[in-house]
Amino acid sequence: MSFTTLVDVATLQAHIDDPNWLIVDVRHQLADTGYGERVYAESHIPGAVFLHCDRDLSGSMNGCNGRHPLPDPEKLAHRLGEIGIGVTTQVVVYDDAQGMIAGRLWWLLRWLGHDRVALLDGGLQAWLAAGGAMTDVVPTLSPRLFVPLRQNQLVEADYVLERIETPHMRLVDARGSDRFRGENETIDPVGGHIPGAVNRFFKDNLLSDGRFKPAAELRAEWLAILAGSPPDLVVHQCGSGVSACLNLLAMEIAGLPGSYLYAGSWSEWCADTGRPVER
Repeated sequence: MSFTTLVDVATLQAHIDDPNWLIVDVRHQLADTGYGERVYAESHIPGAVFLHCDRDLSGSMNGCNGRHPLPDPEKLAHRLGEIGIGVTTQVVVYDDAQGMIAGRLWWLLRWLGHDRVALLDGGLQAWLAAGGAMTDVVPTLSPRLFVPLRQNQLVEADYVLERIETPHMRLVDARGSDRFRGENETIDPVGGHIPGAVNRFFKDNLLSDGRFKPAAELRAEWLAILAGSPPDLVVHQCGSGVSACLNLLAMEIAGLPGSYLYAGSWSEWCADTGRPVER
């Protein structure tokens, strides 16, 4: 059996020594980019390897492509194989930020054709609450061949611009409601949102303990947000293409697969003063 959306703590504990399972720690803070490596070195789930949001899960910024541009797919594939992800590997990803960073790796793996990837539901907090063991031992890597098979799950800025405020796209912004309105913008140089977008804060997919809401509840909420639009007309974005992946995951859990990511998101969009902004 493979897991493609979520794995609970009990299931991960049962597979903690399974050689066909690989745990990836992607803890990260935007304001302290060395945070993840520090806390990983102090303690992590046994067997977990570490990937860095900026170095491994993102490409180089050029001032026009957003704060977390997508990594080169061949370089990413090499790195994924290097840490031990092969065709049959069940990957489990976790963070301590309500899945915000883990969702990025979940989406990247699926973008490259690897569906055997799931988030640890509730993240590190759920693991600790259940008495899960922690260690500072860094595992020995067992490299495997990772062959990328890129999936059509991505759109660019021009695609979004051509479909703004038309029935041919349902644009969903995963940022908090204040930043969506153009208030309290402390990360990007321009406040506001892409015209026609609707707001679904990524944390609204979660229960108070950080686990995802039940599938039926997510489905009802997302059908209301989509307002009749089919999933294959839905495009997700956020500030830099990271937290939006949690909305993609939530739709998968809800049985509404097939939506797309605008990876450049608001940070790329607002870098071009010729693109429209709504507040």
